[in-house]
Amino acid sequence: MNTQMEQGSGHAPAPVDVVIIGAGFTGLSAALELAAQGMRCRVIESEDSIGGLAASFAVGNTRLERFYHHWFASDGEMLRLCEQLGISHLVEAHETRTGVYFANSVYRLSAPLDLLRFAPLPFVDRIRLGLLALRARRVRHWRELEARTAREWLISLGGRRVYEVVWRPLLEGKFGKYADQVGATWMWTKLHLRGGSRTKSGRETLYYIKGGCEALLTALHERLTSLGVEIVTGQAAEAVHSDERGVTGVATAEGFHPARQVLVTAAPQIAAGLLRHGTADHPAVPETRRRWDAVDYLGNVCLVLENDRKLSDTYWLNVNDPDFPYVGVIEHTNLDRPERYEGRHVVYLSKYLPTDAELYRMSDEEVFDHSLPHIQRMFPDFRREWVRRYHVWRAPYAQPVITPHYSRVMPPVDSAVPGLYLAGMAQVFPEDRGTNYAVRDGRRAGRLIGDRAGAPARSSSDAAGSADV
Repeated sequence: MNTQMEQGSGHAPAPVDVVIIGAGFTGLSAALELAAQGMRCRVIESEDSIGGLAASFAVGNTRLERFYHHWFASDGEMLRLCEQLGISHLVEAHETRTGVYFANSVYRLSAPLDLLRFAPLPFVDRIRLGLLALRARRVRHWRELEARTAREWLISLGGRRVYEVVWRPLLEGKFGKYADQVGATWMWTKLHLRGGSRTKSGRETLYYIKGGCEALLTALHERLTSLGVEIVTGQAAEAVHSDERGVTGVATAEGFHPARQVLVTAAPQIAAGLLRHGTADHPAVPETRRRWDAVDYLGNVCLVLENDRKLSDTYWLNVNDPDFPYVGVIEHTNLDRPERYEGRHVVYLSKYLPTDAELYRMSDEEVFDHSLPHIQRMFPDFRREWVRRYHVWRAPYAQPVITPHYSRVMPPVDSAVPGLYLAGMAQVFPEDRGTNYAVRDGRRAGRLIGDRAGAPARSSSDAAGSADV
């Protein structure tokens, strides 16, 4: 939401059953589940608004996510949440066009026949590329692939030339120096997810909610408030305290929030930094810190343009050009109508990268100026004067690096410190991170915490607004 939630009043916070750190979809969904079990919850968020990576900003008289979002037909958790909140009528289906930018040309890849016209590959390799997804679906379980890298698996499915032209540039653009280490399980779930959102004709159907994630977050906040959940924004968690029995609560600059159950929904490295081991802490704190520090992450820079005209007819353009500074160009108003944004044509340009990379460290103006000649190379008619406004958003923890045998590295939800839990995108596996899985895993964490804490049995009134998923 755009408006400020409940702020600290200067009085010592009252004890609650569970403190949740982070008001993204994971934390809010966990709170929804716990409140339905009759547990008292307080959600603490460092930003002034809820939503995490789905938080929004103003475009004209409406609001839009800082980082692009859409849902697939397979995203049942998110679609069910909308139904439970009474806003299913806002969810709209859109047939979209996808493509790839290669060797200074844009090629459409929205339907099976488009593959046959993909000139960068010889005809026989176009057939191999088309069959690749079908071969991938023969894999019945992700564990069959957990020991392999995406590179090894994709070459075995489609051949080296298909890999070099199509997949290697995408993996390097997405994961940089980690490209050859990415696990085959990550790519397998990507191929399954995209395939599940295609019509019988092969065209892709995606879903977006009228009013954006802001509409969903508003409805979710209202439901949580009605269930008695406290949401405190503008307060950053500084430390999670514990004693020999387990967790005791969360410290912020404004005060200490006592609770014997704490759920952290931040990236594992951030969560590890909250465990400041002292003489009075639980003895499992050091090992928990070590486990949470084991997952590598990439950040993201997202340049958002508000243009007075469209760049193209393509919604999602993958970039297979190592000299282009972004891995994807997502023209949002080819999914949602520009009339909803006062006629502006909204374009996201996204890049995953380490936070010490030059692009990440540039000022907003430098990012924009650096990007302009590249956009003009991709779209020769584009002019700087088309841009009415631009925005640069950064996220230091945007993509966990999924490697072979990732299930051995992935931290569990429950830690060795009694009452301390972790839930976030690093544990969305074998699927890739997304709001749908944030809802799923948040609710799972809520049920686990409730079970461990011996939550009171649900009454019919408690369960209203929450469903088992």
